[in-house]
Amino acid sequence: MNNINEKDLEFLNSTPLWTAVITPLHEDQTVDLDSLERILRAQEEAGNGILILGSTGEALNLNLEERKNILNFTIDLDLKVPLMCGVGGINLNETCEWVSYLDGLDIDAYLLVTPLYAKPGNEGQYHWFKTLMDVSNKPVMLYNVPSRAGIGLSLEAVKRLNGHRAFWAIKEASGSVEMFAKYVEAANGGRVYSGDDAMLPAFTPLGAKGLVSVAANPWPAETNKYVRDCLNGELNESDAQMWIEASNTMFVCSNPVPAKWLMKEQGQIETAVLRPPLSLKDMTKESIVKSANDKIKNWRK
Repeated sequence: MNNINEKDLEFLNSTPLWTAVITPLHEDQTVDLDSLERILRAQEEAGNGILILGSTGEALNLNLEERKNILNFTIDLDLKVPLMCGVGGINLNETCEWVSYLDGLDIDAYLLVTPLYAKPGNEGQYHWFKTLMDVSNKPVMLYNVPSRAGIGLSLEAVKRLNGHRAFWAIKEASGSVEMFAKYVEAANGGRVYSGDDAMLPAFTPLGAKGLVSVAANPWPAETNKYVRDCLNGELNESDAQMWIEASNTMFVCSNPVPAKWLMKEQGQIETAVLRPPLSLKDMTKESIVKSANDKIKNWRK
């Protein structure tokens, strides 16, 4: 397997903000491709990298045909920003087959999540990630999300994988400053991104290279400015606090429920329909999200 092309890495590193894009649905639960195109074009206009089929995109609740259709539709738009695809699962052989399929598509990188539910230890995680990275011909971002996976990304596995030809970055979503610093050290020069919108101001002094964002769904241009100001040391304390509070409203119930609700309110998507087991009936704090939206929309006007 060839090493990753340096030009490919330059393209990936050209944007500090990746949007974990939602999957808009019609009332009948089918994928709303018209709304999806509007979302993707808005992200492109803002200059944000796109992460498709992540947990925010409800990927585990989409069937194989739907996932393939979403990927092909997105690729056919010929977007001028980098495209990353989420890869999650619990069956290694099936996940390897999926990565092999993705390798044939015009995708720039993969987000590999810690195996779900099984809670593997250091050796189990090392074997899982190395096997997938050996198959991959694209750069890989490893994803630490203990709140969803049930276990943190193994630091020991990262230390053994940081020299792999496919290793590119880590998305760190533990919510812990201490853990973020440990992943930066374990990555040994690999890029580490905040996986939590609200934690970017705290993570930037520790070496964060950017953000993989939920808030950028309803606020693509505003979140891009927030990230760049933060990384450039231009975000003052009061703006940082406003962004922390506002972006946290995207998690007043399970993601992506608040994001979809707000995007429907703003006319960015036709419906706020979700796939079970997620339900719009859990969205009971509308006023908090509305208030946050007003603050973001009036920020630095």
